[in-house]
Amino acid sequence: MTQEHDNQPPASARAEIARQKMLSAALDVFGRYGFDGASTRQLTEAAGVNLQAIPYYFGSKEGLYIATAEYLMMRINTHVGDMRARVGAHLLALDAAGKPLGEAEARHFLTEILQTMVTLFVGKESESWARFLIREQMEPTEAFTRIYQGLMRPMIEMGRRLIGAILHEDPASEHVRLRTFTLLGSILVFRVAHAAVLAQMEWDGVGPEQVETVRGLAAELVDAIGPLNGGAA
Repeated sequence: MTQEHDNQPPASARAEIARQKMLSAALDVFGRYGFDGASTRQLTEAAGVNLQAIPYYFGSKEGLYIATAEYLMMRINTHVGDMRARVGAHLLALDAAGKPLGEAEARHFLTEILQTMVTLFVGKESESWARFLIREQMEPTEAFTRIYQGLMRPMIEMGRRLIGAILHEDPASEHVRLRTFTLLGSILVFRVAHAAVLAQMEWDGVGPEQVETVRGLAAELVDAIGPLNGGAA
């Protein structure tokens, strides 16, 4: 056995490396061209693999698309998973003890969630994620169902719980649901309207300084949440 062969990773590791390369490339290609517009040749060329890699690793183009959605969830969860688990565990502990969620706590957690979203979605890394997600919002497929159930729904419902505590309203009410989407949209606009933001703010790009500026805005947005006219919302 040669030294070169000894230094190679095992076949299973090489297969996983190839699979990850394909998923990363597919996230960008599907985001740019959609499922119908992306050809298998585009997908494999972007990943630097041969055409047989798609049926070998994923069964079909459809299988690759679903796996790409799950890969996207995994990527996002590496950024928000710990926070989501920590906040969720605290809420469960309060429920188990029969204690209400205080307004100050709710504001603290909501600020943390929004600032994490800023770091995640305003930066360069999220460009391909946003393209994929926006396409699924416009023309939802099975991929959207998985992303919504596995990632979006739990985060939205957590946000509703926190906003409901701040407003002293039922988190399931229509008003709280709308306030939740309005707040999330205030952050996501920096990604989905990226070009307009750069033009209006006269920024050359979004770097650490701009991210910190938007993180500060996220805290301001949470501080501003309150009942209309100081009374019942």
